[in-house]
Amino acid sequence: MQFDPALAAQAAFQDAEAELGPDWAKAVALEEVFSSSAGQEATAAYDALLNLAQRHPLAQAYQAFCIYITWQQVTEETIARHFLTGLQLCERYLASPDRKRRVDIAHIEELCDSFKAGLGLHQEDDMQREFRKDTPKGGD
Repeated sequence: MQFDPALAAQAAFQDAEAELGPDWAKAVALEEVFSSSAGQEATAAYDALLNLAQRHPLAQAYQAFCIYITWQQVTEETIARHFLTGLQLCERYLASPDRKRRVDIAHIEELCDSFKAGLGLHQEDDMQREFRKDTPKGGD
């Protein structure tokens, strides 16, 4: 990683205040539980933060925050569910035509690659493609 996802999450979260309107207080309470606890309590807060993101699909800073905390979840509990959630959030974020911060785009592209790698979805380079094409298959 060329950046600290935890610091990026904090910055994105602060920028999300204006986007969330009346849901901001709820997000702050959930983020506090997520950041200060572990285990099932932190997981429940994380899930609630993601549910809040579904209610605010155009909240770009908040969506970026959710991607960053999903990476934190990956580092705490390395399971396919978190990698898949992160990949889905990244793809939706990057495909959105809405205005985004340039720094978030670069970070999220990097995280997207990491989520893909965690799921075994590596992008083949030209040499790998050629090797696979030239490798004899059954019956060749």
